[in-house]
Amino acid sequence: MRYPKSIEEIQYFWDSLFLYSMKHPNSFPKSEHLCGDKSITKVFETGESYLCYPLRVVYLIQPLNDSETTKVLVGVPKKRFKRANKRNRIKRLMRETYRLNKHIVSDTLTEKRLQILIAFNYVSDEELDFAKIEKKMKTALERLQQIIETYSPVIC
Repeated sequence: MRYPKSIEEIQYFWDSLFLYSMKHPNSFPKSEHLCGDKSITKVFETGESYLCYPLRVVYLIQPLNDSETTKVLVGVPKKRFKRANKRNRIKRLMRETYRLNKHIVSDTLTEKRLQILIAFNYVSDEELDFAKIEKKMKTALERLQQIIETYSPVIC
């Protein structure tokens, strides 16, 4: 192992370590994944949905009670795509398009102190390319942003 010879080398090491550990705005960490039977069941049973073909979006808006403002689930049915490699490719494309465009919704949620649980389900029978999926994901997220802006919590 080589030891730093000067103060500048030590400073560079610590700066690079700090930059590596910073949270990147376009990341999709595990904490943003919607997982756990209770949460998923809650979204599908009490949440609302709309269709932005080829995506079916199921969402549930609630007050912020976690560190993350959004939690996302991506699903491709085995009924439509029998081969796992095709399902996995579509899921990868959907996750990537969400990751690149999540700022559309996350800024509004942070501002309003809300949390949203989202499930994106792929409902088309054909495999679309990245550009088409990204276009539809943007449309779905913009519609979700409009819903969040008009959202007012129900007080019982």
